[in-house]
Amino acid sequence: RWETIGLSSHTIMANKTVRVLVMASFFSFLSGLFSSGAIAKDYKVAEVYSGLRNMVLKTEPEALGLKPRANEVWGILMETGYPDAVISLVALADGTVSMYFSNGGGIVGLGPHPGPRNAAKAFLDHAQQHSKSAVATRKYPLPKPTYTCFYFLVGSGVTTVEAKEEDFGNGRHQMSPLFHKGHELISEIRSVDETLRAGSLNSDSRPQDRL
Repeated sequence: RWETIGLSSHTIMANKTVRVLVMASFFSFLSGLFSSGAIAKDYKVAEVYSGLRNMVLKTEPEALGLKPRANEVWGILMETGYPDAVISLVALADGTVSMYFSNGGGIVGLGPHPGPRNAAKAFLDHAQQHSKSAVATRKYPLPKPTYTCFYFLVGSGVTTVEAKEEDFGNGRHQMSPLFHKGHELISEIRSVDETLRAGSLNSDSRPQDRL
């Protein structure tokens, strides 16, 4: 089925909604991406993914009710290229916590849940510490397979850093602590997803919490 969703609880929700495919087993698919050995030359990018991603990267903070200082990080995207898709993790200072797949599907609306909310705050706090090492950009390419890219939403601009995922993961990059904070957030998202899926087996009272 399909759900109409807003990106956040502020102006974006009021002005623009998008449709996202509801996936039967979000993290089973995620595990498949991790385990696949083939390297894709080109990603098949779903229109809904492009819309969500562009909305995040091009939104002005004022549209979310935020007034960041010139060098203040008010949002971050951590994107990793896998053989079949890119996974985009999003955390914004207005409480938005989301995760999208480039070939369709995702989970949104996690900000109200304590685990993702607290992990997202820690992720953003670390982003502020590391953002000085990033470079300004106006182009937002997807990372190649085996690479991870950070996009920092800073003031009214965007900065970026990209490196091999294994370098971030194995402590060989100065932003490795930020990478691990991002994965702590993914773990909290997974925990909420599993709880909601387990609940949905017994009740249909909260289907809007999952995509």
